[in-house]
Amino acid sequence: MEYYAHIDGNRTQTVKAHIEAVSQRCGEFANAFGAGKQGAWIGLAHDIGKCSAAFQERLQGGKIVDHATAGAVECLNADKDALWAAECVAGHHSGLADLGNYRDAVEEATLWGRLNKGRKGKIPGYQSPVTLFPAPPPPPCGTDALSWSFYIRMLYSCLVDADFLDTEHFMSAGSVQRDGGEPLSVLLDRLMEKKVRPWLKAADDPDPSLCRRRAEILQKRCDILRTCLEAGTRPKGLYTLTVPTGGGKTISSMAFALRHALARGMVRVIYVIPYTSIIEQTAEIFRDIFGAENVLEHHSGERTSGKGTDNEDYIGSRQETQAALAMENWDAPVIVTTAVQFFESLYANRPAKCRKLHNIANSVIIFDEAQTLPTPHLLPCVAAMANLVKQFRATAVLCTATQPALDGLFREHGIEPKELYPNAETLYEPFRRVTFRNAGTLDAEQLAEHLRTFSQALCIVNSRKAAQEVYQKLPQEGSYHLSTLIYPAHRRTILAEIRQRLSDGLPCRIVSTSLVEAGVDVDFPAVWREMAGLDSILQAAGRCNREGRRSAEDSVVTVFEGVSRTPQMLERNIGAAREVLKNGVCPDAPETVARYFHAYLDLAGREALDVTQMVKAFREGFKGRSLPFRTVAENFHMIDSSTKIVYIPQGNGKKLLEQLEFAGPSRSLYRKLGQYAVNVYERQYQELLNAGSIEALDNDSAVLRDETKYSQQTGLSVDAGDLRFLNL
Repeated sequence: MEYYAHIDGNRTQTVKAHIEAVSQRCGEFANAFGAGKQGAWIGLAHDIGKCSAAFQERLQGGKIVDHATAGAVECLNADKDALWAAECVAGHHSGLADLGNYRDAVEEATLWGRLNKGRKGKIPGYQSPVTLFPAPPPPPCGTDALSWSFYIRMLYSCLVDADFLDTEHFMSAGSVQRDGGEPLSVLLDRLMEKKVRPWLKAADDPDPSLCRRRAEILQKRCDILRTCLEAGTRPKGLYTLTVPTGGGKTISSMAFALRHALARGMVRVIYVIPYTSIIEQTAEIFRDIFGAENVLEHHSGERTSGKGTDNEDYIGSRQETQAALAMENWDAPVIVTTAVQFFESLYANRPAKCRKLHNIANSVIIFDEAQTLPTPHLLPCVAAMANLVKQFRATAVLCTATQPALDGLFREHGIEPKELYPNAETLYEPFRRVTFRNAGTLDAEQLAEHLRTFSQALCIVNSRKAAQEVYQKLPQEGSYHLSTLIYPAHRRTILAEIRQRLSDGLPCRIVSTSLVEAGVDVDFPAVWREMAGLDSILQAAGRCNREGRRSAEDSVVTVFEGVSRTPQMLERNIGAAREVLKNGVCPDAPETVARYFHAYLDLAGREALDVTQMVKAFREGFKGRSLPFRTVAENFHMIDSSTKIVYIPQGNGKKLLEQLEFAGPSRSLYRKLGQYAVNVYERQYQELLNAGSIEALDNDSAVLRDETKYSQQTGLSVDAGDLRFLNL
């Protein structure tokens, strides 16, 4: 009897043809981290269970059939030590399960429960089209469960992506082509042509009209760039790049990454950014340099097709299949993503979220604004970075103006960060462009009164409520409010208007939450910052005299205490900042920054560095052979509360939502819709839904129907009293 894996009209694909194609792809993907043979082996095993009468009936519209358990059973039948393979195969549609133990009942949702179900004949009978020989032993990946979990999850990613791609290839009759972008050598040439050579030329032959200080800054910036280019030939590993604001770290870090990738045979550069509020800006910079076809922007606003991405069999129409497969697998040469997307994917267990992981292997990963790594998840983040470097042939760069004190945490994993720019502390004085002062406690009226005395000023506060209160007290002309309740395309328009007014010397006063302080390219003569962590204060200071056109004495950053209750999530940051800023010390001196991060980690304590106890769960679970993939994935969230998307039907967003309604989901459509999305907390989402202000599209998103709820000045109207941030 001929067994089929997929049917599309009169076209068929046999199980044998499918698993052989998946085996080849999976092995090629896993070669990136030295596990090609293991990848090919699980590819052969994954769909053995489709060789059953029950599944063939499923292809004709019958009921859903568990076909993955059979492949997992065959893995252990061929090799009793191949639990790692059985885990990947059993979950290639349903997700990685908690391992459990061999006594688990067949009803339990663990791998052993599934295996016992298969061994007791509670799955459809099948006939394997291939003979599995004993599995190739996994390469050394450490003795702890956490390292093993990364290895299994990475192999799982190879299998899922290979399965998706072969299915997509068949269902589209080979019409879907993925070229993966241009070679990295071409991208480096473009970077050299558009950025590096012009910078170096300007430094070697400076404009006579430049003031002495501007010329010195330009020289230092080029010195950093040259050093990063030269460092590109260094061995793979973990690096830091500690460069003050204005030092050109975005271009310098990318120059290192491309040179390093070419020197070490690596495949892509992944740029990890802390917030969606600045990802558009960075992605646009890279698109302008490298071409849009070479840059993939992927963050929480960039949804996959949702329903169907973990679908079991993909046996529907071609349109349904395209929707099911409409998700990113990170096969572009330059990826720009958020820390939330990056780390949550590394601890995920579902196919849709794990599919891209194997493309992180053998890549250069730049963590921009590394000081923003969330303290409640610092141990899992450090563990992930260390394992990517040690097991998966990656190079990681922690890039920031204020380097967090993570050396000790990395040493626990046997890895030592190395600085790309020697004597980075010598950069402090050349790039000093502001003077700090303390204004004491100010309420909203007092703060607004101070801001009104400036023609151009930026004020950053700790909550949306405070931002709106101050904004409402400012003159209407030239005043702006910014928060994540303004959708990205609208925010980009506002920022363009702000930059134009700054350039033209027109009145321009901004009141914002923290979204503008990390990476947003604006230059104000005066900045006001509500007391926060020292890293946040210094990032805010980076928006003052950014281009160095004024003297440091004439560029004042004013730190003040607000009267509103301190957001709970900032209490430790503020406490550590107050401690180190006693006695009038200079906030941006290297020794002050170092003292702050050590004080902060001491104040937090080790338990606060892994609030979900994720690392502990794997280490203790390993002793009981339970590897809790599903449990950890359900509990590991980089933000304190899960969010949902509200699409705003304004501008081009209205047309895109009409396309979604009539043509259905697609990867490119969701990518475009991300520019019209606002993330809100579940409570806020439910309140809007109950009020009839939004209409649900699915379980995770809705479209705004009451457009009076969206203000052109302050964005989507939700509970302004929520003191948490939505910097995703």
